[in-house]
Amino acid sequence: MLSFPNCKINLGLHILGKREDGFHNLETIFYPVPIKDVLEILPNPNATQDIIFTNTGLIAEQDTEKNICSKAYHLLKKDFPQLPAIKMHLHKTIPLGAGLGGGSADGSFTLNLLNEKFQLGLSSQQLIEYALQLGSDCPFFIINKPCVATGRGEILEEIRIDLSNYQLVLVNPGIHVNTGWAFSQLKNFTPESSLKQIIQQPVIYWKELLKNDFEEPVFRQHPAIQLIKDKLYQQGAVYAAMSGSGSSMFGLFEKGQILRNEFDRNYFVSILSL
Repeated sequence: MLSFPNCKINLGLHILGKREDGFHNLETIFYPVPIKDVLEILPNPNATQDIIFTNTGLIAEQDTEKNICSKAYHLLKKDFPQLPAIKMHLHKTIPLGAGLGGGSADGSFTLNLLNEKFQLGLSSQQLIEYALQLGSDCPFFIINKPCVATGRGEILEEIRIDLSNYQLVLVNPGIHVNTGWAFSQLKNFTPESSLKQIIQQPVIYWKELLKNDFEEPVFRQHPAIQLIKDKLYQQGAVYAAMSGSGSSMFGLFEKGQILRNEFDRNYFVSILSL
């Protein structure tokens, strides 16, 4: 059985303060984007081990036990011992460590696929609870619709956002931004206004209102990432921002506008309809 884990962008990201458990409270809007990995799961009868994991494309974690897809399998296997041994193959096209949630998507889609294929009968809420054990971004991919996210990112409220009149340009320069470092750079946890309110404004107002708190420290450390944002606006973007803690940037352009790839040839660039 095949599944196609997609990535996400953050439309605004406010960090609201550090929690007692070491995580941070945040406010963001997750928006699904159709850049996809490919995930296949097959039963593996008569196997001598629970899972055989292979991957191609952009190679991530080579150690089967450390891969998030394998972790998702073992998480369910603990509560559903009837889960059979499987073969799992992941073909990655979503850039790694890019603020796009590709790994989180792979883990959550594994949970969904196992639930469907082996008829575990888990509800969406139960799947969300399992997904949170894999990572803070993972619950979103169980819903996989535009959502306002609070808490660690696991408190989700679906929201209507119509971007059908826009096309998205996504650019990843291959720069690794350490998420722990990015959080350590944030000192002011008092956003001016709620993202849920801002997102209801017309897109033309987002440039001044819709902010990602990570941009300032990341741009200071990696000027090449800010240059991508500047270029997106120079090319006519209505709104441009960084996703997550970086390093991917995206721009929204009006549909019908002729777009040219004027970025470094080593960058990952994708132009998508929304």
